[in-house]
Amino acid sequence: MDNQSEELFGQTPWQTVGPFFHYGLPWKGGADLTGMSELGARPELFAPEHYLLRTPSPRGPVEGVAIEIFGRVLDGDGAAVPDALVEIWQANAGGHYYAPGMGQNFIGFGRAATGNDGGYRFRTILPGRVPGPGNSLQAPHIAMGVMARGLLKRLATRLYFPEGEGLENDPILELVPPARRATLMARKESGGYRFDIVLQGAGETVFFDC
Repeated sequence: MDNQSEELFGQTPWQTVGPFFHYGLPWKGGADLTGMSELGARPELFAPEHYLLRTPSPRGPVEGVAIEIFGRVLDGDGAAVPDALVEIWQANAGGHYYAPGMGQNFIGFGRAATGNDGGYRFRTILPGRVPGPGNSLQAPHIAMGVMARGLLKRLATRLYFPEGEGLENDPILELVPPARRATLMARKESGGYRFDIVLQGAGETVFFDC
């Protein structure tokens, strides 16, 4: 029974995450939180007869400033991660998260597959400020999750906006060493906000325990 000895072999390792079955995970329209496009999936990975699983659900008008968020997921060597899954979760323009029965058209959740260049893109709105610990208010931000081949756990991070109100005293951002806060800051560019996610190595994005 030597093969059962914890002293010799330790704990059996977890299975790594991915690669993902694109038929069910990055659904059509999953990265468009404001409209009816098919943004988010990768049609080239579907057989044409299978690209029918989901179409964007009709929704009413979404209030707020429409924006696009885009970037690349990169590994420790700076190479693209072409089969990652990126998720976002955010408040609406008024600083409220979605709750069933509240009459909100904006759900606040999105999911996108990365392309061969590691790129992803979301269409959404600028979030409002939400309550933080005590009586504080958090700066506008978007929570992001990353899953990819080779990761044992989902990675959680945040995207902040460079012009966001309250950055100087955001209670979560204050937990991050000043030298690393730039990895959580999106860059405003033509067409929206760029936010590259670096999984490890130089310039590694700050990830949070959750």
